[in-house]
Amino acid sequence: MPWKELCAMDQRTQMIGDWSKGEYSITELGQIYCVSRKTIYKWIERYEEKGPAGLEESSRAPLRHPNAIPWDLVDELISEKKKHQKWGPKKIVAWLGQQDSSFRLPAVSTVGEILRRAGLVQRRKKRLRTPPYTEPFLDCNNPNEVWSCDYKGHFKTGDSMSCFPLTITDNNSRYLLQCRALSRPTYEKTQPWLEWTFREYGLPLAMRSDNGVPFASVGLGGLTRLSVWFIKLGIRPERIEPGHPEQNGRHERMHRSLKEATARPPKGSLQAQQDAFDEFVNEYNFQRPHEALGQRAPASIYRPSVRAFPAKLLKMEYDDNQKVRHVHTNGEIKWKGHHIFLSETLIGESVALRQIDDRLWEIRFSFHKLGALNEATWKIEKV
Repeated sequence: MPWKELCAMDQRTQMIGDWSKGEYSITELGQIYCVSRKTIYKWIERYEEKGPAGLEESSRAPLRHPNAIPWDLVDELISEKKKHQKWGPKKIVAWLGQQDSSFRLPAVSTVGEILRRAGLVQRRKKRLRTPPYTEPFLDCNNPNEVWSCDYKGHFKTGDSMSCFPLTITDNNSRYLLQCRALSRPTYEKTQPWLEWTFREYGLPLAMRSDNGVPFASVGLGGLTRLSVWFIKLGIRPERIEPGHPEQNGRHERMHRSLKEATARPPKGSLQAQQDAFDEFVNEYNFQRPHEALGQRAPASIYRPSVRAFPAKLLKMEYDDNQKVRHVHTNGEIKWKGHHIFLSETLIGESVALRQIDDRLWEIRFSFHKLGALNEATWKIEKV
């Protein structure tokens, strides 16, 4: 019978012993141990060359690997990973390819294995995720059509100061327009930095946000002082559905990268945190390849808006077929002898009413629908 895997060494030793005695011919040894004459000659040759050690199995691995990754390239990959610890294999391959087109870069999966062996990859826990409810960004075909703004969850810096990161991105190019460490998410803190961003990059057509302060309220039309200001600038305030952050998925994905790169752990002070944000913004916009952009950086796509920030806000203008009413200091309008409360955020502004049917009148502030006034109940209904 052929060599048994578990006792092959013992059988070879016994065969060599029988051969050394000179009592058996090669043919007879082949019949006794059920191996070929060629195999017997091989082990005799190894025994004569190396002694008993020659009877050990030798590795069959090739001495050279023609497809092996050169060590200098491995070192380069590891070096880039250490420079950009939050980048994965795809971004590192894209980045090196952009820096030097002569690089013969391995597959992304190979780079991932190299980084894993170097102890530079942390496996993520698998999470069960609800499928997206909708695709809100299908119309973001050009820069400045839709921007997103939000406050990333607040945290304490090393000196126990509260930090609320205000972030603004262009949804088409992913360009991070603003990342500001603020102490509170109020209108007074938020509006100046939004204005700075508008003056620097121009105006978008729409601004998408969640339903939190200072972007939205539970009042009529979800208006706040900030969203009223947006409308007066000609910017449509868009709000995602409550409990559906995936509708602002691109912005939320940026937030995850921002947190990993700058707030784990938080910096020692608000200024130190802002310095970390500034460094992240520069890398995110000008260096970091984005898979959704064909591994290009956002700065290669984004262009400032042609809609400049106006020197003066214009008054609302309405069509002749609409009835215009002024919002008084108590937030009310007067309509057919009745006082109808709208919102204190609209004090001093004008709204328009357009008849829908015999008893309903649609109320708008510029292009923004507020609701419908029901003349049967003199209450405002949702539209």
